[in-house]
This record gives sequence, structure tokens and C-alpha cells, in this order.
Amino acid sequence: MTKIAVLGAGSWGTVLGSMLADKGYNIVLYGNNEKVNDEINQNHTNEHYMKNWQVNKTAVATGDLNEALTEAEIVLFVLPTQAIRSVAQNVSKILRQTNSKPLIVTATKGIEPGSKKLISEILTEEIYPDDEEKIVAISGPSHAESVAQKDLTAISCASSSMENAQKVQRLFSNDYFRLYTNSDLIGVEVAGAVKNVIAIAAGILVGKHYGDDAKAALMTRGLAEITRLGVNYFGADPMTFSGLAGIGDLIVTCTSVNSRNWRCGKQLGEGKSLDYVLQNMGQVVEGATTVKAVHELCAEKHIDMPISEAIYRVLYQNSNVDDEITQMMGRSPKQEIRL
Repeated sequence: MTKIAVLGAGSWGTVLGSMLADKGYNIVLYGNNEKVNDEINQNHTNEHYMKNWQVNKTAVATGDLNEALTEAEIVLFVLPTQAIRSVAQNVSKILRQTNSKPLIVTATKGIEPGSKKLISEILTEEIYPDDEEKIVAISGPSHAESVAQKDLTAISCASSSMENAQKVQRLFSNDYFRLYTNSDLIGVEVAGAVKNVIAIAAGILVGKHYGDDAKAALMTRGLAEITRLGVNYFGADPMTFSGLAGIGDLIVTCTSVNSRNWRCGKQLGEGKSLDYVLQNMGQVVEGATTVKAVHELCAEKHIDMPISEAIYRVLYQNSNVDDEITQMMGRSPKQEIRL
């Protein structure tokens, strides 16, 4: 029986782990919250992250990373961006000691501030510096709450190795969760990370009581920014941003109440402070971290991303939302289709 170590016992880790356990895989969830681990093992629930939902009884949770990784053929990272590097370093030490080389899969969507590296780049650097083909990313329009209810879901599965992408595709796919392979690992990750920034902007518009026209304009121009960054800085395939990881994920994240980034933006639009929102969200708002890396990239490479830059100023420079909207609508005329 294939063993899969799921690193992260939050909403996504628990749901994906339970879904894989439903397929008969040996699932071990790794998390640093002993109370959550005990609840999963004893009650087969994770009420803090997924209320009124049952975890597959064969899935177990542990706070021991060695235990989680022992004999694992697949290691699935479902951790906040800021935790990826430190955990990857610990994973690397254990794998070297045991001479193990499992396939590494990431479901985390973010860019690391400072290094400005994508999750796959961090994992390659820390775990497989000479073998990036062993890194696979899954990303697309999906919320843990929807997958938990077996809503029909389709996402991208990307790797520089099509063989490994197809392996993960077979591993995850079932009658309600469908994966499409993509060789553009970088593009899939850029799309998944930066759409969280645009989702904060979408929530702000709702909080300010703007309507459908504003939301449509925001998502369309947001997609242009994501594509511009992906193509001009990371060298991604522009077609990726028209797919599930691009426009698909952008739509669901900018329109769903299940999106933490959207909910964060909505509260900001209603006048709440960022500190208040983050303290009361209960889970990580990835866009609030990613926007820092995007800001650094824009400054370094002079990439035109006005929406993302406006969100950065609102979050970290105490800029007024109404002033940012006025400034954006008054920008000099531009050609629509450009990179």
C-alpha cells in the first residue's frame, strides 16, 4: 500500500489526506498542533478547520516528522508559504539519513518574500538540488470546503517531468476530483500565488459595495498582471494563464466566501484593520504574504502591476482604499492587450 506523508493538518491537508485515504492509500498527516492531531486520531474530525465533517478513519496524524516520512513514497506539502523552507530543510535531513527519495508534491500557493522564489524552487533548493523533476505542483480552482463535499473539481498538475505529473494525476484523480497535466510548473505556481493578491482586491470591492462591472474589470485586469509577471519575470508559458491554474483559480478565489483572501479583502473594504483581520481569520491569508514578494519583484524589474501595488500600499503603507481606487481609475490611458 502506497504511503503518503501529508505535511500540514489544516483544512487542505486534512481534506486531501482524507480523500487519498478514501482511495486506499496509507495516509499520515503531520502537524505541530498536538490538540488537532489528537482530535483527528481519536474523533476523526478537525473542527477548527473543517466543521461538521468526518476524516477517513484510516488516516492518522502525528507531530513526529520522522514517523510521517518513514517509508513514504509521496510527500505532500500543504503548509503556509512561510513554513515551507524550514520544514523542507528538516525533511531533507531525514531523507538523507534514510537514503529515501520520495516524490515531492506541493499544494501551497505562494512566493517567498526576500528570495522571491516559488514553492517548487524552495523545495528543489532544499531537498532535490540536482533533481527538480521530482517536484510536482497541484493548483487550480478548488476550496477544501467544496472538495470535502465532493463538489466537481478540476485542477492542474504540473512538473518538468511529464511522467511524474501523470503519476500524481493518477494518484489524486477520482470521480469528483479531476487533474489535467501541465509541463509549465513555473506558470502554474505563479498563477496560483498571485491570484491570492487579486482576491484581496476583489473582496475590498465587495466591502466597498461595488457591483458586477467592477468585479469583472478587476478579475480581467488582475489576470493581465498575473500573466505579465509570469511571462516577463519567470518565463512562463502565457497559455497557462488561460487555463485552470490561471483564470480558473482566479474566478473561484475572487468570488467565493470560502476564500480567506476574499474574506480578508471584504473586511478591509468595510474599514477593519489588517491586524484585526489576520488575528481573527483563524487561518493564514497567503495573499498578504505574497503581495510583499510581488512588490519586491515590481520594484526590482519595473513590472507594471498597479492592482497588486495598490494592495501592498493598503496593507503595509496605510494607504486609503478610496484614494487607491481614484488613483487607479485616473491612470494615463493604456493599450489593453500587452505584456
